[in-house]
Amino acid sequence: MDTADQSSEGLAAEVERDSATSPARDARPGERAARHKRSFFRGPVFMVLLMAVVAGATFVVTMLLMSINNHQAEGSRAFYNVAQLDETSYDPAVWGQNYPVQYADYKKTAEFTPAEHAGKMVPHSVEGDPRTEVKSQKLEEDPRLVKMWSGYAFAVDYRHARGHAYTTVDQQYTLRNAKDQQPGTCANCHVSAPALYDKLGNGDREAGFEATGTMKLSQVLADESVSHPVACIDCHDPKTMALRVTRPSFMRGIKALKASQGVSDFEVNKDATPQEMRTYVCAQCHVEYYFKGENKVLTFPWDKGIDIDNIYSYYQEQGFTDWTHEKTGAPMLKAQHPEFDIWSNSVHAANGVGCADCHMNYKRVGSGKVSNHHVTTPMKDVNASCGTCHKTGDGVIEKRVRTIQANFISSRDRAFDTLVGLISDLEAAKSDGTSPEQIALAQQYQRKASFYLDYVYSENSYGFHAPDYEQRIINQAEHAAQNGRLALTGKTAEELKDSDVSTANAEHYPSDKAASGASRGSGH
Repeated sequence: MDTADQSSEGLAAEVERDSATSPARDARPGERAARHKRSFFRGPVFMVLLMAVVAGATFVVTMLLMSINNHQAEGSRAFYNVAQLDETSYDPAVWGQNYPVQYADYKKTAEFTPAEHAGKMVPHSVEGDPRTEVKSQKLEEDPRLVKMWSGYAFAVDYRHARGHAYTTVDQQYTLRNAKDQQPGTCANCHVSAPALYDKLGNGDREAGFEATGTMKLSQVLADESVSHPVACIDCHDPKTMALRVTRPSFMRGIKALKASQGVSDFEVNKDATPQEMRTYVCAQCHVEYYFKGENKVLTFPWDKGIDIDNIYSYYQEQGFTDWTHEKTGAPMLKAQHPEFDIWSNSVHAANGVGCADCHMNYKRVGSGKVSNHHVTTPMKDVNASCGTCHKTGDGVIEKRVRTIQANFISSRDRAFDTLVGLISDLEAAKSDGTSPEQIALAQQYQRKASFYLDYVYSENSYGFHAPDYEQRIINQAEHAAQNGRLALTGKTAEELKDSDVSTANAEHYPSDKAASGASRGSGH
């Protein structure tokens, strides 16, 4: 009994101990998970996975470094000239031996790029004219232009513009030249200028520039050695490929403009930033200009600033007139193609966005990056032009451009109709007994209204380059045309002057402040 009792007591004690310890073990599952985790990280499966991850990361980093090194090597790789270029390398085909990608794009300027406001190609057959097709006639699309320019060569021929490849032939055979024998000054922007200047100036380009206005355009273009369209040498230094300005008209004009903004002795090829040069090389031609003096020297009217009010004031002070209106007798101004002038008053200019950023957007060629020398509308490839800054997608940019241009056309047309009404009223007033004083005042309003409207009509962006600024110009044109019509009813200049409120606002918000700010914002 004693032995059995002892065994029972021992068994009971063991059960009691197990009952006491079992809850404690079940209450610590985290410890068991931790022991399992430690065993996994020490096991062979984890070691295999770790080695795979390390190997993969090493591969990725190695490939990245190799890509960086390759691109750095491409950027620093020595360039081997096929052709030796110098200041007499006028033919772009010679440059193309060294820069085949850029030259291939340059030749594409001979192609027609369809666009909403680009017109269309039409068959052409005129005796003595080698062209078999030309751009469509703007005078047929908008007959109001004939009335605005009555008596001037542009009322005879004004077509949609073609690419740089046609800058010479289209100017040589335009009916404007046949009607009015345009001066050789026009060649400054319609041929490759360095070749022209060297020929006329016997190697002295400044003298050659001065000589262009002493000849007729037909004389200049008769020499095939200098009648090549705008080419590589017009914008690039043949030794360094750096952008440069080759036309004295722009050198003088930008110096005067910078002086008006407080920057003295500005030398464009020395003082301009590389980003500014991406606009300045284009601004050698895409500007407002006039022919000054008996020698018809190409001159940019920027002495007082680059806002249209500055430019009009400059012409008034100079007493300059392009022609006398055939129907009204008014002394008239013909605006040219002021793309740079208008861009200078834009938000893009204020933020340092230049012509080449949009019209010669960078493109990838293999592993390299080059500027696209197929100079054309940014709408041809919105992603490559606008898309570098505006990450919108889904046609947002295209819709925005169409809206801006549609609003521009709407405002322009209302102002144009008012101007045409003034011209008709003036024509009638010359024979209905209206006083000479009233006619003279109305003629001055016609001069201003026509120039301001022509300024935005002849600029090729249809309002896009500076939408707010161009709308302001259109408002000013319409206001001047309305005042001209009122002058014929007997209203005096005193009665037609701006109100005190308008005058005070103009003084508080001067129109040329934006132009000065934009120019400083784009570099200097």
